[in-house]
Amino acid sequence: MTINFSNKWMKLTLHILVWVVLITLPYILNVNRGRPPRSLTHYEETQFIRLNFISYFYWIAIFYLNSMILIPAFFYRKKYLLYALFFVASLLMAITIHALLFRNLLPDLDFNLGRTLWFNTPTFLLTIAASTAFTMVSDRISEEKRVLQREQENMKTELSFLRSQISPHFIFNVLNNIVALVRLKSNELEPTVMKLSGLMQYMLYETDEEKVSIKTETEYLQAYIDLQKQRFGKKVSIETNIAIKSEFDEIEPMLLIPFIENAFKHGVGMIQNPQIFIDLKTEDEKLTFVVRNKYSLDEHEVKDAASGIGLANVSRRLNLLYGNNHHLAVEKNDGWFNVNLTLKLAI
Repeated sequence: MTINFSNKWMKLTLHILVWVVLITLPYILNVNRGRPPRSLTHYEETQFIRLNFISYFYWIAIFYLNSMILIPAFFYRKKYLLYALFFVASLLMAITIHALLFRNLLPDLDFNLGRTLWFNTPTFLLTIAASTAFTMVSDRISEEKRVLQREQENMKTELSFLRSQISPHFIFNVLNNIVALVRLKSNELEPTVMKLSGLMQYMLYETDEEKVSIKTETEYLQAYIDLQKQRFGKKVSIETNIAIKSEFDEIEPMLLIPFIENAFKHGVGMIQNPQIFIDLKTEDEKLTFVVRNKYSLDEHEVKDAASGIGLANVSRRLNLLYGNNHHLAVEKNDGWFNVNLTLKLAI
């Protein structure tokens, strides 16, 4: 189990700071508050300091009793009457303890109830107010952390599900490539299968990480594009431009491949002069990705069940992972299907 020492020490420091304020504030407001009317001997002065010192332990007990028991048990449950009863009982107990201590430590001095109330009531109210504020703020922060943790866990679960969708979708496209080469009885079948094996190895073993280097991801993309070029040959015009400024930038694995898969899936076939343009560049921790492909304006072919999974999937992943740090525009214009993606890599 990992212990966050910085957080632990911060909490301890905050507690100490609260108590320094609680102990000194009553004296700052009125230095004569609660003191006997006449001058004290050295012994009496020592006993008076001891009286106040012992009283601080009671205020500490009241602070944490209110924080750890009264607020959770009564205040949060809207049992305000019971909370008020304990509130008054605690004040009376404080005055009683102060009176007993006074008579035992300073027996030669007359006990003055008015002075005791004058000193203890503001201190008591200040202690309760500080305890209540401290508890509510701490509980609010803890609840926000729990909510954030639940959201992160839910996001991880959803991302795992989305990645699990990508895997069969990718395998489906891989099998299509193999089938096409088998039908053509191509001599390139064996090396192509080896390349496909490399792609699947990346998908199975490298994509478990939350992020991979942009260099690794673009190598994977380029390998996939090369396989498509080999499959379609001169039947499809494929232009690519990949420019990576820094190899140390990182990205969610298999985030961009659905856009390229979509271009090859819908940008070839019953289309005259099929063309696909792919442009990817990174600069100043910012990625710009453009994919354009022709599509048939009269396309009425029936799509398989896997069709459309990729773009919806990647759009959701982008929202989960990058939020406002990305912009995705997908549009059809004059027979072209255009994808424009920009995202901030360092988040």
